Amino acid sequence: MLFGKEINRYYLKYALVMLLGLLALVLVDTFQLYVPELYRMVVNGLNYGTVDTGAGVVPFDMDYLLLHICRPMIIVIVSMVVGRFAWRICFFGSGIRMETDLRLRMFTHCEKLSAEYYQVNKVGSLMSLFTNDLETVQDCFGSGILMFFDALFLGVLAIYKMWRMDAYLTLWSMIPMIFLLGVSMIVGRYMTAKWELRQQAFSDLSDFAQENFSGIAVIKAFVRETAELLAFRRLNRDNERANVIYTRASVLLHILVTLFVESVICVILGYGGWLVSQGKFNAGQLVEFIGYFNTIIWPVMAISELIEMRSRGRASLCRISELLQTEPVVVDRPQLGEGEPLRGEIELRNLTFRYPDGDYDALRGVSFSIEAGQSVGIVGKTGSGKSTLVELLLRTYNVPDGTIFLDGRDINTIPIHTVRQYAAYVPQDNFLFSDTIASNIAFASETEEHSLVEEAARAADVHGDISDFAEGYRTVLGERGVTVSGGQKQRISIARALMKDAAILILDDSVSAVDISTEKIILENLRRTRVGKTTILIAHRVSTVENMDLLIFLEDGAVADVGTHEQLYERCPGYREMVDLQRLDDAQKEAGNV
Repeated sequence: MLFGKEINRYYLKYALVMLLGLLALVLVDTFQLYVPELYRMVVNGLNYGTVDTGAGVVPFDMDYLLLHICRPMIIVIVSMVVGRFAWRICFFGSGIRMETDLRLRMFTHCEKLSAEYYQVNKVGSLMSLFTNDLETVQDCFGSGILMFFDALFLGVLAIYKMWRMDAYLTLWSMIPMIFLLGVSMIVGRYMTAKWELRQQAFSDLSDFAQENFSGIAVIKAFVRETAELLAFRRLNRDNERANVIYTRASVLLHILVTLFVESVICVILGYGGWLVSQGKFNAGQLVEFIGYFNTIIWPVMAISELIEMRSRGRASLCRISELLQTEPVVVDRPQLGEGEPLRGEIELRNLTFRYPDGDYDALRGVSFSIEAGQSVGIVGKTGSGKSTLVELLLRTYNVPDGTIFLDGRDINTIPIHTVRQYAAYVPQDNFLFSDTIASNIAFASETEEHSLVEEAARAADVHGDISDFAEGYRTVLGERGVTVSGGQKQRISIARALMKDAAILILDDSVSAVDISTEKIILENLRRTRVGKTTILIAHRVSTVENMDLLIFLEDGAVADVGTHEQLYERCPGYREMVDLQRLDDAQKEAGNV
């Protein structure tokens, strides 16, 4: 059995079903221990021609064989079949339901965890929790309870019957079992430690494989197949080594069980044979005693398996508990209630921010205001803090009180759900799901109505590309959208954000993979469809944002200047330099084309 904060609730939740399973288990064990008595009757009947029933001696004939041996045996067999079916349904069914519920809790909790958790913990490690570790816990919960109570009931009843037959022979039989129990506990502790190493090795292997499959295009482009194969081979060998070490301990435990069990058989045959020669036992009773001991072998084996199972289960449960007990860093304050709709007014007041694992401030004293309905461009060199700024607007990380205001309210006093509900975001990586194009565009909407999906696609200037596909909007994309080009992926992501029709739209360098003419079409559509709604566009090309209502120029995490394109070009040296360099670069490219 396995106990812990995250699993104890299920013992109470499924207590009634498990109780029914225990009743079926007791029924099976009771009938199972009736079989050795039938063996005794048959052996003595064959030897002496009579059977001592306790109420008298009766002849061992065909009528007795059919009525008192065969018929009870059939009843025992049928009862055991029905009982075993019942306890399998009860115990294994409870285990599966527990696994399903725990997996749902894990997934729900993972969705609540903050972004920084996933910066530390890789996908492969998390997936091993949902597969290997969860299956191990489920095995301990279902099979573990079954094996524990089966070993307890069957072992106690068998020892009781053996004791009534001969106390000394029973004691001699139990001595090796006590040694076996002690050895099993020692080996079990060793196996717990080795199981943790085995699971960690598997997680490392999963992490590496997942990253390689996701980045297979990069690996092929740089001809790194051989190097990655060698790295995978090293991890695979580490995983093999961890499994072999654990398997050795497991095999040692089973060998010890076999050794002690066979030694007990020798004791029973030796001492029991002497009792038969002295007339204290007859042959039928010795067979009956051996039958009871054979029944005890399973409880002893079950104890050893329970020790091994519990060692694995504890290690896996600790890993799962660590996940479930990890608290989200970015959370709502108590009793915020429902948030009011947002209009899109944004104000930053002296915002300074450093990433949790950062060594320096990513943003320093940032202050500016955006009126509701304005279109705003954020520009600056790489690493100036542009993406950090919009991530804070979405409450991806915690910010100090009194630094970010939405519609005049401190962002920390607005529920996170409300902030994100009224904002649409197109990130730099443009993640797409392995689903149809229509489902990807309608991801944030409650409807997948074709007319609305097509309208959003037209606004993102991707309708023509989609129409060229054989399945059109029903085309299923590959993992992370690998079956479409970078420009198509960006425009599908933009269409997804536009279909949400949020009060605040944030596009983080979202037109970098499209040509100039396509970019102009998208920007014109944004101006037409986003009237009265706030639009924030991060771009490296000044031409992308020069016609925006307002530009914010960042340098080294600080706001260098805020104003229109003309104002910034006139009074901000850093912005003027960036514009001039881009114009020079564009002129050189045109001259080269000519």
